[in-house]
Amino acid sequence: MIVDSDKRLLDLGYKPEFRREMSLFGVLGISFCAIGILTGMSSAFQTGLFSGGPLGLFWGWNICSLFMLFIALSLAEICSAYPTMGGLYFWVCKMKPDMPVLGFCTGWIYSIAMVLTGTSGNLSVALYIASLAEVGQGRTLTRVEIAAIAWGVNIASGIINTVGTKAIGRMSSFNVWWTLGGTFVLVITLLVKAPQKNTGAFVFTDYENFTGWTSKAFVVLLGFLQAVYTLEGCETAAQVAEEAQRAEFLAPIAVVGSIVGSWFIGLAYMLALLFSVQSVSSVQATNYAIPIAQLYFDAVGQRLTLMCLTVIALAQFMAAVTAFTASSRLFYALARDNAFPAKGKFMSLNRFQAPYVGVWLSVLVGCIISCAYIGSVIAFNAILSSAAISVMLGYLQPIIIRVFWPTSLKERGPFHLGKWSWIINFASFAFTVFICVLFILPTAHPVTQLNMNYAIVSVGGIFILVASTWNFWGRFYFIGPVHTNTE
Repeated sequence: MIVDSDKRLLDLGYKPEFRREMSLFGVLGISFCAIGILTGMSSAFQTGLFSGGPLGLFWGWNICSLFMLFIALSLAEICSAYPTMGGLYFWVCKMKPDMPVLGFCTGWIYSIAMVLTGTSGNLSVALYIASLAEVGQGRTLTRVEIAAIAWGVNIASGIINTVGTKAIGRMSSFNVWWTLGGTFVLVITLLVKAPQKNTGAFVFTDYENFTGWTSKAFVVLLGFLQAVYTLEGCETAAQVAEEAQRAEFLAPIAVVGSIVGSWFIGLAYMLALLFSVQSVSSVQATNYAIPIAQLYFDAVGQRLTLMCLTVIALAQFMAAVTAFTASSRLFYALARDNAFPAKGKFMSLNRFQAPYVGVWLSVLVGCIISCAYIGSVIAFNAILSSAAISVMLGYLQPIIIRVFWPTSLKERGPFHLGKWSWIINFASFAFTVFICVLFILPTAHPVTQLNMNYAIVSVGGIFILVASTWNFWGRFYFIGPVHTNTE
């Protein structure tokens, strides 16, 4: 018997290749895991703390969460109409079939973004492990040792993804409970053990500026990057749509639900951090690999800091694993449509139903990029910051089409926005453009060789790579989605 989701996939031209073994909780867990609210908030907290302080963190979080919800609604509406593994890439191809270059570039940029996101997450795990060594044993790890740990974490991510759909679904479901329980534990620990609690005036109105810029508004806006970086990843549910039950309904629900849940969980965690931070200048001057470790150490002491960092590190690892899940599925989808070379290799599934070649390509690239950390932290950070921009650029492509060609979505799924569709899409478009510009602006003044924001250089390199691939290969082989449903 053909289930409704498989019938819809057949209608879109694809023969079902994956077993539909993911429930709503598993699909929601994928997006929730990719967002990684505990990890994103912890890893990027200092960005907002030093750029605007509590004022920028609190208000920036709520403003950005609202607009990221608009983006999630925009993407969920398209996902409901086209519940396929290619996600953003397939949606662009389907809505603008007369411009295959748009779909090709979207797919490649977003695939690169997912690999870089996974690499960033795995290095963050290594940095948390380094911070555990610093707090627990007073030993500072070298950059070579941190890079070696990142290699091990990359390989572990590949092994888990090779096991396949069931393992990823179970891990994602577990991550939901781990995030909820972990947030509860961290919030209670901070509020109970912190020797001094900050006032409401500090939490909601205190302004901090360690950037060197004199414009208060601009400094607060720089702090918005922390919220956007944390909330990226809701669309990952679309990458497993062909492995989900009732995908045309569950996948868009997961896209939106992951943002709503992350908004409120992140707010609770942020408030606990702001009420408990003992000294902003102490966090700014820390020698720990992850600055949030200093905040915990000042607030709860050595032993509890070790526990809290372990909770965050495990959540970070699960988030990084799902980034490679998304990248491998994107490679599969692109290869299926002749948008990626070595089609047969990247469409091969092992006995666990995993596209293992795409998984291990992601691992290989992640290990190579991790080596850059040994030579230059600045270069490595530039590469990884380009991942956040690339994700937003991936969001931008289908949203642009919905704004300027509103009739391009010719079919509606069970999840749609009705008369509010264009307004929400326009708000999403404006915010995405604004954030992409903000991501490449210098974050410190005066600008020097050591503090310059090199993300524009890294993003430019990605553009050159994708444009070259299209010109020398893609335009000869890619004409749009290829139907595998020959019947």
